[in-house]
Amino acid sequence: MLVRRLAETLVLGALLEELRLTVGGYELLDHWQQGEFHHDIVLRVAPGDILPGAYLIVATNCNGGVKEVLCFSELPARGALWKHRCPDNPEFEGSLIAVLDRAVTTHWFDPCELLGDNARSELRAEYRERQAGGGWVARGCAAKSTA
Repeated sequence: MLVRRLAETLVLGALLEELRLTVGGYELLDHWQQGEFHHDIVLRVAPGDILPGAYLIVATNCNGGVKEVLCFSELPARGALWKHRCPDNPEFEGSLIAVLDRAVTTHWFDPCELLGDNARSELRAEYRERQAGGGWVARGCAAKSTA
């Protein structure tokens, strides 16, 4: 139930505050950006009865709007998470560990739409490059791996 309540905050700042109040805090482990408009915030919380697992992936848009909250018992691999989201994309690899809980919000839409060669971008063509797996990033900032 906490995963749904976290998602219903709709913004990252409020979600982090809810975590602080409810479970006593969190540890920011990583930030995975895929393209310009999708961010996965990777968090670890103290294990307990209130969440089924200690790892949360909070997917946000570029404005910090919460799109999805996923809960895991172990830290999932980035490539496996994206392979789960976009199974037809051959650039992502891996099998996702069990999702213990998941909630999506009104901000949710299929993130695979952000990865095509015709995906919208706020960067002019001469200042962007395609990221591994798809999506645009500023030239010189592309991750070389989706693992």
